[in-house]
Amino acid sequence: MHFLNRSFIRFAGPAVFTCVAIAFVAMPMKIAGAAQQSDALWLTNYQQALAQAAKEKKNVLIDFTGSDWCPPCIQMEKEVLSQREFIAFAKNNLVLLKLDFPRRKKLSPEEKEQNHNLGEQFGIGGFPTYVLVDPTGKELKREIGYLPGGPKKFIEWAKS
Repeated sequence: MHFLNRSFIRFAGPAVFTCVAIAFVAMPMKIAGAAQQSDALWLTNYQQALAQAAKEKKNVLIDFTGSDWCPPCIQMEKEVLSQREFIAFAKNNLVLLKLDFPRRKKLSPEEKEQNHNLGEQFGIGGFPTYVLVDPTGKELKREIGYLPGGPKKFIEWAKS
């Protein structure tokens, strides 16, 4: 019996390890896929976002974020902005604009200047700040900080 157990372990060990490894690799890929799908929706050019909003007759949701250092920004991205429910709503109802103020990630000089100027124009004092504007750039409403309640609560805010 002892010989049978060792043989089984030698045979099954690599198979079990492979299954476990696949599970750990597949899980982040699924999460990364959702994040990539969300990232593809976000524009980074203000004028382009306004033009698209006018063409599609939608409002623009501006996300002023510190994507690589701000804990509430990272939490909102993970719990709300990358979730399927929000992505589906945004595709049909909003033009998304991400204005990032990172510490480690490098932005082009043009994007960095644009974000700085828009931060001043909208009087941004903290991150994250979400500003909903019409296609002309007129502010309709804003939300500062983490909004608890997941995608459903954030969608309600964007609709009201």
